[in-house]
Amino acid sequence: MRGSICFGLILGILLSFFFLVPNIAAQESATIQATATVLSAITVVGQNNLMFETVIPGINKTVDKATVGRAGAFQVNGKESAEITLDLTLPDSLHIDSTAAMRIGFSNTDASYDDGSGGGQTVPQGIINPNGPVTQTLGLTGQLNIWVGGTVSPNITQTGGDYAADIRLTVAYTGN
Repeated sequence: MRGSICFGLILGILLSFFFLVPNIAAQESATIQATATVLSAITVVGQNNLMFETVIPGINKTVDKATVGRAGAFQVNGKESAEITLDLTLPDSLHIDSTAAMRIGFSNTDASYDDGSGGGQTVPQGIINPNGPVTQTLGLTGQLNIWVGGTVSPNITQTGGDYAADIRLTVAYTGN
């Protein structure tokens, strides 16, 4: 009797495993990869200062964006044909020190660009407004040249000396 109880107990345990264990079916799986291509960094190089040279008190002086050697110049390099934003930070005055300032202004046609498909600085691909962010496309070689002109307005009692202020070009990919 003791043997039949053990046998029954073992049989009961085995049967409970049979009913409690889920059915195991054949399984399939697949794997994919997450990928991304990081664009090369944008480089911006200031190539030429915006140079007004000698200025006479009381007489405004303008440098056109097409004036080779005197207009401000930047070169941008990045991913070919990529869309970018250009944002120029422009001063409102040039300074000798904290006591002497001379006004400078930039019209909405005081900048131009060429991505290699135009005629360079003297016959650029197009004109851009330096006063606000602008969306452009890098050329087929990944390059874009920007030129900036402007006008200084010395007053009649302008203090003599060398005046200066920074012009900064910030460039970023748009993602388009």
